[in-house]
Amino acid sequence: MTQENSDNKTQEPAGDVAEPENREETSEETFTLTRAQMDRMEEAAKELETLKDQFVRQAAEYDNYRKRTAREKETLWQDAKADTVLKFLPVYDNLARAAAVEGDDENPHKQGLVKIFQQAQEILKSSGVTEIDALGQTFDPEKHNAVNHIDDEQYGENEVSQVFQPGFMMNGKVIRHAVVQVAN
Repeated sequence: MTQENSDNKTQEPAGDVAEPENREETSEETFTLTRAQMDRMEEAAKELETLKDQFVRQAAEYDNYRKRTAREKETLWQDAKADTVLKFLPVYDNLARAAAVEGDDENPHKQGLVKIFQQAQEILKSSGVTEIDALGQTFDPEKHNAVNHIDDEQYGENEVSQVFQPGFMMNGKVIRHAVVQVAN
């Protein structure tokens, strides 16, 4: 029995693991890896922030581009519409003159002309075109084109005394100036 006891003492237990020779070196390597990982994480966070900033800037630029092109499109549409109306105005003027002629109001031709003129007025109104109110107003070079001046005590200084051709506005923009006579 003594032999067996002595044999058991010399054998190492089966469950024990051998310890590393230099314990400090292992913990330092682990710290170095962790520090390197932290550095990489910081770099990745900086890169992410840079990419996020670029994305936000690009999204803002795209939004500004979209708004600008929408405004330009609307402006082009309004300009094209105003050009079309401007080309139609001489026909409107002729209809107005024909409808204003004194005389046979029972004549079917005159009644037809008056109805056509009223339709033209409705089309202009529905398109956002308004006639510039000039008669009796103070002369405004932004809206009126003075072709004649008169001296008349009946009218005030720079007052429009006669309208030769009506002016028109569309969406707050003058598309044709009113041709007027101004009193001094």
